[in-house]
Amino acid sequence: MSQTPEEIRREIDNTRGRLSTDVDAMADKVNPASVAHRQTEKVRSTLRQTKERIMGSTDNSSDSAQPTLQDAGETIRSVPGQISSQTQGNPLAAGLIAFGAGWLLSALIPASDKEKELASTVKDKAQPLVDEVGQAAKQVADHMQEPAQNAVNEVKDSAAESAQSVKSEATSAASDVGGRAKEAQQNVKSS
Repeated sequence: MSQTPEEIRREIDNTRGRLSTDVDAMADKVNPASVAHRQTEKVRSTLRQTKERIMGSTDNSSDSAQPTLQDAGETIRSVPGQISSQTQGNPLAAGLIAFGAGWLLSALIPASDKEKELASTVKDKAQPLVDEVGQAAKQVADHMQEPAQNAVNEVKDSAAESAQSVKSEATSAASDVGGRAKEAQQNVKSS
C-alpha cells in the first residue's frame, strides 16, 4: 500500500481544501454578525409560524383556537431559551441581541413627560461637570506639552548621537577592511 509522491501531494491538497472550508465555516459560525442574523431569522420564523397558526385559526371554532393560542404562547416563551442556549459561550452575541432588543423596544415606546423632565435635569446638572472635565483635560494637555517636547528633543539627540557613532564605526571598519585588503594583496603578490 505504498503511495506515490503525487498521490500524497494530492491527498495533502485535498486535506488542505477541506480544512480551509471547515475553518471558513467555523469563522462564519462564530462571527457575531452571523450569530445575530441567525437568531433574528429564527425569531422571525417563530413569529411568522405563530402568526400563521393564529391567522389560520380564525375560521375554526373556539375549541380549535385555544390549542393554537397555547402553542403560540409556548413558542414565544421558548424563544428566550433558544436564544440563551445558542448564544451560550458567546457573550458578545448575547450582548448584541440584548442591545438590539432593548433598542427596538425603546424605539417603540415614546418617552414620557417625566422621563423628558428627568433627562433635562440630568443634562443641566451634568453640564458643570462636563465643563470641569474639559478644563482639567486642557490643563493636563498644557502640563504635558513641555515634558513631551523634552522627550522628543531627547530622542532627536539620541538619534543624532547614534547616527554619528554608526558613521564613525563604519568609517573605522571601512578603513580596517581597506588595510586588510592591501595586506592580502601584498601577500598574494609576494607568494
